[in-house]
Amino acid sequence: MLNTVVAATFVALWSTGFIVARAIKPYADPNLFLLARFAGTALLFGAVALAARAPWPPRREWARHLIAGALLQGIYLGASYWAVAQGLNAGVMALLGALQPLATAVLAVPMFRETLPARGWAGMMLGLAGVALVLAPKVGAVAGTTTASAVSASASAVSVSATAASISAASASASASATAASASATAASASASAAAATAAAPGWLVVAVSVLAVASITAGSLYQKGRLARTDLRTAVAVQNAGAALVAAAFAALLHETRWTGAPALWASLVWGVVFLSGGAVTMLMWMLRRGNAARATSLLFLAPPLAAVQGYALFGERLSPLQFAGFAIALGGVVLARR
Repeated sequence: MLNTVVAATFVALWSTGFIVARAIKPYADPNLFLLARFAGTALLFGAVALAARAPWPPRREWARHLIAGALLQGIYLGASYWAVAQGLNAGVMALLGALQPLATAVLAVPMFRETLPARGWAGMMLGLAGVALVLAPKVGAVAGTTTASAVSASASAVSVSATAASISAASASASASATAASASATAASASASAAAATAAAPGWLVVAVSVLAVASITAGSLYQKGRLARTDLRTAVAVQNAGAALVAAAFAALLHETRWTGAPALWASLVWGVVFLSGGAVTMLMWMLRRGNAARATSLLFLAPPLAAVQGYALFGERLSPLQFAGFAIALGGVVLARR
């Protein structure tokens, strides 16, 4: 009974991470927000551990906990946010994240001698299929928007070319100095456009970073089942969130992130992230990984994108198609099958 309650609560909390990411976008740079979130959780759980006189890990184990936190949250979320900011469709990123339970199940076999019966693998595939159905409209919508933007850009280019031709004809009768100034301005504009174009990260790098994000949370999940599992959960959460905060600080410094507008929505999102995401949800995930099969625990992540879609419908008025409802049902059936 306890396992079921924890599993349901974990999924409900974890799925709100997508909503929080959307809510903070107008007010703060993502890694700066993650730094505040991870640091806040580290301080909160550190204070709880001190008040309860919980045992802290030996000094020789601290590095392992810092690495585990960096993998489970810091690199995973930092890399994911960066990839989306570089133009990767958020739906595609969520779909890639849904591969994590499968990767965990595959790697847990040789690493921890864990076995997953045939129905478990079938449940994994159903879960992935359900997530794909839920995210399909978003992926398709972005593809359509991209195509429309390309057509619009082409039309604009034709219009600009025609205008440029008219200006050139009119400029033929102007003074030589005006012509030179116009040419200079055009060259400067072209140079600025070229610089802006080269500033964007190449597509292969965006894909590589998104795959790195999935590999990071997979490694962070598996890392919890080793010697780290013997550490008190309260102190482990405190130290591991400190490790995640170090990564977020590095990302924020490298990307020159400084934007922070102290709106009520931002502070509310920060409190939610500190207490219920990096605090509650991550603690529950660590608890489930310690107590049971890694594949069964991480299979719950299949339900996060569908629940996030439902929350988007309730909070932001986003539409849900019958295909998405079917995907939610399939993902739920897959998780039930994988956890039996």
